[in-house]
Amino acid sequence: MNGMNQDKPDVLLPPPVLYGLCLALGFLLKALINPPLMMIWKVWPIGAALLAASIGLALWAVLTFTAHGTSVDPSHPVTALVQTGPYRFSRNPIYVALTIAVVGVAIINQNIWLIPLLVLVHIVLHYGVIRREERYLTNKFGAAYCDYQQRVRRWL
Repeated sequence: MNGMNQDKPDVLLPPPVLYGLCLALGFLLKALINPPLMMIWKVWPIGAALLAASIGLALWAVLTFTAHGTSVDPSHPVTALVQTGPYRFSRNPIYVALTIAVVGVAIINQNIWLIPLLVLVHIVLHYGVIRREERYLTNKFGAAYCDYQQRVRRWL
């Protein structure tokens, strides 16, 4: 937590902003330097399916948080340790959904730049968001969160 002892994770940037920056920079790079890719016309449905799956997973995760009366917004306090719905399988299903969405967009738009940018997003996400959220949740929920960490993977 930050020095002012606020009841919220002290994340570097909200994760949707990180992923949005990834997409924006990826499309800028594609506009400036567009390496020729041979895209098989039958591949774009895979990207569309990934995008649709990511939307479904994100909605499921958000609705699960809402049902427990807590916010997904890291600028608000967490009021419940959610361990149901997609949180039974991943401690970060929204980040999984956002990652899948970027991969889907990369496939649909033949944008190879999004893949290395996604690696950078994951580095920033790990150190600037997830580790801070985990520290906050450990301080807030103690042994219950530590047990949850032992039972459920961070990603998949």
